[in-house]
Amino acid sequence: MFKDTQAFSGYSVDDLEAAERFYGEVLGIDVEVGEMGILTLLLAGGDRPTLLYPKADHQPASFTVLNFPVADVAATVTALRERGVAFERYEGTDVETDDDFVFRGGGPLIAWFTDPAGNVLSVIED
Repeated sequence: MFKDTQAFSGYSVDDLEAAERFYGEVLGIDVEVGEMGILTLLLAGGDRPTLLYPKADHQPASFTVLNFPVADVAATVTALRERGVAFERYEGTDVETDDDFVFRGGGPLIAWFTDPAGNVLSVIED
């Protein structure tokens, strides 16, 4: 039924203007504000849209909602930190990160950060 559909994802934020600045200016993603105050992240040249919508009673996702594959996780973390992005440390858990904020405990290298609404995002080894 859905094998060939052009599915897309979406999640809520509490401040659409802050999200537009963060995703557009800090992360460098092409963004579009559409009808009804919906922000569209135009990923992969617009082929993979992700919708962000305002929600008054927004609760941040407690899981990773968006992963950005990159060639060099540590270098990307450094570059994003220079742009003011704060990375998460999950000390005392099975996903504890190192001094570079990178999880190297098995599987692909990954580092987590949040958007202004508290939703969890990651950069992950491509």
